[in-house]
Amino acid sequence: MRVRQGFSLFLKCVVSVLIITTLTVVPQEPGGQKHPGLKFEISFSPETRPEPITGRVYAIVSRNKERELRFQTGYTGVPIWGKNVYALKPGQGAVIDEQVFGYPLESTREIPPGEYYVQGFINIYTEFKRSDGHTLWMHNDQWEGQRWNLSPGNLYSDVKKVTIYASKAQIIQLNCTNIIPPVRIPPDTQWVKRIKFQSKILTEFWGQPIYLGATVLLPKGYDAHPDIYYPVNYAQGHFSLRAPHGFREEKPGKDDRRGQRGYDFFKYWTSDECPRMIAVTWQHPCPYYDDSYAVNTPNVGPYGDAIMQELIPHIEEQFRVIDKPYARMLSGGSTGGWESLALQVFHPDFFGGTWTGCPDPIDFRRFQLQNIYEDENMYYRIHEWMKVDIPETRSTDGDVLFTMRNRLHYEQVIGDKNRSGLQWAIWEALYTPVGEDGYPKPLWNWRSGKIDHEVAEHWKKYDLSLYIRENWSWLGPKLKGKLHIYTGDMDNAYLNLGVVLLEKFLKNTKNPHYDGVVKYGDGKGHCWMPSGAELFRLFAEHITGYAPEGEDTSSWKY
Repeated sequence: MRVRQGFSLFLKCVVSVLIITTLTVVPQEPGGQKHPGLKFEISFSPETRPEPITGRVYAIVSRNKERELRFQTGYTGVPIWGKNVYALKPGQGAVIDEQVFGYPLESTREIPPGEYYVQGFINIYTEFKRSDGHTLWMHNDQWEGQRWNLSPGNLYSDVKKVTIYASKAQIIQLNCTNIIPPVRIPPDTQWVKRIKFQSKILTEFWGQPIYLGATVLLPKGYDAHPDIYYPVNYAQGHFSLRAPHGFREEKPGKDDRRGQRGYDFFKYWTSDECPRMIAVTWQHPCPYYDDSYAVNTPNVGPYGDAIMQELIPHIEEQFRVIDKPYARMLSGGSTGGWESLALQVFHPDFFGGTWTGCPDPIDFRRFQLQNIYEDENMYYRIHEWMKVDIPETRSTDGDVLFTMRNRLHYEQVIGDKNRSGLQWAIWEALYTPVGEDGYPKPLWNWRSGKIDHEVAEHWKKYDLSLYIRENWSWLGPKLKGKLHIYTGDMDNAYLNLGVVLLEKFLKNTKNPHYDGVVKYGDGKGHCWMPSGAELFRLFAEHITGYAPEGEDTSSWKY
């Protein structure tokens, strides 16, 4: 019996060693010794910044320097490792070693031996003492739209070439001597005007100055017709200081397709064919993202109130906007698609119609590919004997470009506690309750992907499809004829699936029927919807058809 127990124990030990050897790749020196460790030491000098820094440091590795390394990171980009620092002093080194989580290589020990280019970076956080009693350290947007690698005041090192041997102890020192300069605000022109002001509502909530802004595109003849008031298009989307709808006066270079679209729109906007309207984009970055999603939430704050009570009144007082619901048209794609639909649904008496394209998930039974109310895991489909990675982004041919696990692990490297400034960080910040530490309570475990269904229940408040379905008896009459939704049926982020679920309800609505539009682009990806001249023609037709009796719908069509 003892012999059997001893032999059994011996077998267990052998199996354990085999399993550990199989699961853990330990770099070896030629003599078979374990690798003693690669370390990156990130620092900054007193001359660069005399004050200590609380924030996040990064070490980035690439095989080339065709672009600066801070611009090579991404979901399919070069390896990057991130680590929080607290009151890091000038001259003090923050060490990134093999224990620090990275992406797409989780550990620095996975770097194959060879020659590489390396760069260090420091993302500076600001202390926010919020009115709800929580103190948070977040990146404070500097009017760059929550882009850590471009944010003014952040520090980065020069790119240097090094030789890395996984089998040798190395300390690679990266001194961040470069400071990102302030954002350059484009000057106003006869067509484009910009405003920016400190929001009293948001500043009170966050305990730091928070700013709102807008870029306004004026119609041809605006100054020559001082007595005419105009319909307005509030175009939603990511943070940008560019003119609405890409409007661009300068003729682009030969291969600049985006510039060409903007120039084509300029020619249309200034032609006799274009209805005279005012077009506006908003700037409302928040500490979590380049855009607040224009709603009130416990984590992000009262951005909905600030936009409705501060920003829109400011715009409509400064410019000659017809300040009536029938003349306020919403539009937007992706993030702006969700916003445009949410603004119309949550403020049905204020806006006159929305043209929503490729909206971020509007039915959380299909939050991309997940049903957050019923699925068990964000990363995998769990079957009895296996688990399958859930895709996050695809090509229009159906090829999977990367998975949910890829995307969320990258975001975790850029910033924990929803501080990456990226897409899933803001979704979780928007929809979840505040956690005990003041940061958003996680919907899923970032390591395992397991979903917390108690948290998922809190998301229902922002499930637009659910809100429309549950409130149609009183909401329907206010939305009749106002909803126009478009998406490619091969949307790259699977966003068409949520639209399908909402459409199933809308097409069967009665008392009233929704009397709107849901259209799918055959084989089209993200973001398929009307744009340019087609979109403004639809605006003009809708305003003319839905304006209350007695309203002037001709003076602005000169």
